[in-house]
Amino acid sequence: MTGSIIASFALLQAPAGSAVPQMIFMYGAIFAIFYFVLIRPQQKQRKQHEERVKSLKKGDEIVTAGGIVGEVMHIAGTGNDGVAKLTDRITIKSGESKLVVERGRIAAVGGGNATPNA
Repeated sequence: MTGSIIASFALLQAPAGSAVPQMIFMYGAIFAIFYFVLIRPQQKQRKQHEERVKSLKKGDEIVTAGGIVGEVMHIAGTGNDGVAKLTDRITIKSGESKLVVERGRIAAVGGGNATPNA
């Protein structure tokens, strides 16, 4: 009885010399595919968005994370070194209202001309 169990267990195992490198190669290939298809493009897109948000200027059209579309009127809060931070306050004009939003809550940056589509 124990001989048949050992024999069936031996049949389930592949030769150790060829299975381990193949498995490592397979996992490496899967990771490389995920990296180049999902992770890397997302990192590039995030960096581009951060650069657009940091380079905001008066007159740019933005969309906040809450969906409010507005035109940048005033930017306050850049540090002494001139570097923009995500906690900077930006005053925007949306319709007849003026709002203050944090730079980190800007979801999209549009063109320089903010023209309403009404």
